[in-house]
Amino acid sequence: MSKTDLFRQMATYNQWINDSLYEASTRLDAGELARDRGAFFGSILGTLNHIVVGDTLWLKRFATHPSGTETLRAVSALPAPSSLDQILFEDFRKLHEHRRWLDGEIIRWADGLTEADVDQVLAYRNSKGKPFNKRLSYLILHFFNHQTHHRGQISTLLSQAGVDIGVTDLVALIPDE
Repeated sequence: MSKTDLFRQMATYNQWINDSLYEASTRLDAGELARDRGAFFGSILGTLNHIVVGDTLWLKRFATHPSGTETLRAVSALPAPSSLDQILFEDFRKLHEHRRWLDGEIIRWADGLTEADVDQVLAYRNSKGKPFNKRLSYLILHFFNHQTHHRGQISTLLSQAGVDIGVTDLVALIPDE
């Protein structure tokens, strides 16, 4: 399997698990979604927003790479989040709608990546303005790992609220051979 095949699989998994997570979240009312549960980003809604914030920041960085200039044009036009804990969407339905759109953009971008693209170095600045130069393939791995990390937190918060989100493992999407 090539790196780009892996990233396309991760983009598909990202969309699938986000659909499951958001569907499970609809079983709670707005008050329960926003209730501070002592998590790093407070609530389920806060953590869902953080994942969108992180995705937006990284995709905007990826849009400066030649491989993302065209495919991430719509994402690059989004305003940059002001902080990692910014609540971009108070309304769960609007957050879910944006998540679906963002996941489609991620899939479209991943589908266009080439091995040559991911072997290049991306120069970027983090949210504190510190400059970095890192291989794009490692940054894409971080991008998907970050999502998984915080979805695990949300899975726990939902479980504590009595909501089972079902199967979450990537292996569910890996075809038998």
